[in-house]
Amino acid sequence: MPARVVLIVEDNEQNMELASYLLEEAGFEVRKAGDAAEARRALAGGERPDIVLMDMNLAGVDGLAIVGELRRNPTNAALPVLALTAHAMRGDRERFLEGGCDGYLAKPIDVKTFVRDVEAALREGRHVRGGEERS
Repeated sequence: MPARVVLIVEDNEQNMELASYLLEEAGFEVRKAGDAAEARRALAGGERPDIVLMDMNLAGVDGLAIVGELRRNPTNAALPVLALTAHAMRGDRERFLEGGCDGYLAKPIDVKTFVRDVEAALREGRHVRGGEERS
């Protein structure tokens, strides 16, 4: 069975390296985009990832704007997207879900649950929030 492909869109190098390391160690193929332009190019390419982990605070661009573009494109509209965010304020989860994300993972990344949460989102399509699965 081929490795599942994850596109990580993250402009913080340390966050990118940690997420990539954890996923690669678990057998995922990881593609990286460090900004909105790279994310757009990766999503416009012919080979689609199985899931996108999208930083919500990219330099100069709201991650939800990229998610909105993705959802308007029929080719990528059904692609699962998890928000990666340090925002854990009341109402943020709902805002991300309403903005087109299928779930979210809080930063800093919990190394004990991160891979499990990504796998759960791929397998079951549940909304995920930093270690918790929600239907």
